[in-house]
Amino acid sequence: KLGGDSPGSSTQSQQCPAVFPMACLSPSQLQKFQEDGFLVLEGFLSAEDCVAMQQRIDDIVAKMDVPLHCRTEFSTQEDEQLRAQGSTDYFLSSGDKIRFFFEKGVFDEKGNFLVPPEKSINKIGHALHAHDPVFKSITHSPKMQALVRSLGLQMPVVVQSMYIFKQPHIGGEVSPHQDATFLYTEPLGRVLGMWIALEDATLENGCLWFIPGSHISGISRRMIRAPLGSGPGTSFLGSEPCWDNSLFVPMPVRRGALVLIHGEVVHKSEQNLSDRSRQAYTFHLMEAAGTVWSPENWLQPTADLPFPSLYT
Repeated sequence: KLGGDSPGSSTQSQQCPAVFPMACLSPSQLQKFQEDGFLVLEGFLSAEDCVAMQQRIDDIVAKMDVPLHCRTEFSTQEDEQLRAQGSTDYFLSSGDKIRFFFEKGVFDEKGNFLVPPEKSINKIGHALHAHDPVFKSITHSPKMQALVRSLGLQMPVVVQSMYIFKQPHIGGEVSPHQDATFLYTEPLGRVLGMWIALEDATLENGCLWFIPGSHISGISRRMIRAPLGSGPGTSFLGSEPCWDNSLFVPMPVRRGALVLIHGEVVHKSEQNLSDRSRQAYTFHLMEAAGTVWSPENWLQPTADLPFPSLYT
């Protein structure tokens, strides 16, 4: 269980390849992650790795083709319903694909871009790790595998990946949440987020904020997928508490930093009102050993893409 008993030093030394000693967490780092529910590892990726991902995304964006019904604002009620259903299907079937999701207010009523397309995207998801060679190599790199082994994960699988743009001036806020709300497992404590800063993340451009120690009290709500043909695509069970804003601690990081995020730690990011983007690549792992992935999660493995093992 993430955040449970830390592996002993002997276990860690067996799991940690000598070729990547800097990738493995020290006992004090493991303890801090278990206490706080998150951990910052500055300089985990090289500038070259960051540039490679940014350049690859530029290529992907230049070739993007998004169905009109997934980016059009209609005026009639019936059309609104069709648009919502189309957008819901586009989202719900994105788990094994590379798809594009946009900021609010970037289209006119006919679906034409009001801003340059490359400045309109909120994120790309949810299978870059599986379908793109650059992101696949970063996700499954020996250094990443060594890090995850040092956390004691036996059978980690990659459940999703996202490229987040946090565009200048319009990059929306991400309200306080727990990742396990959307990626629910039984038992809890089996989901781990890997968040990589591809640009400096600052107070001005929307860095992550955390409530340290908030990962030990379970989750307050779940997003579940509706059965086929039963109305809206997703709904929530429970509700998000009004978190005390004074409990949040900002985590500005430099380009190349990796932030480990426990599936139940409460975190958020503010709107980007600066003139600099805050791009990041993030993916989520599940410890598959002894874990049930909820069949009610919006994201499900498919015949085309079962959740791949991190270890190669």
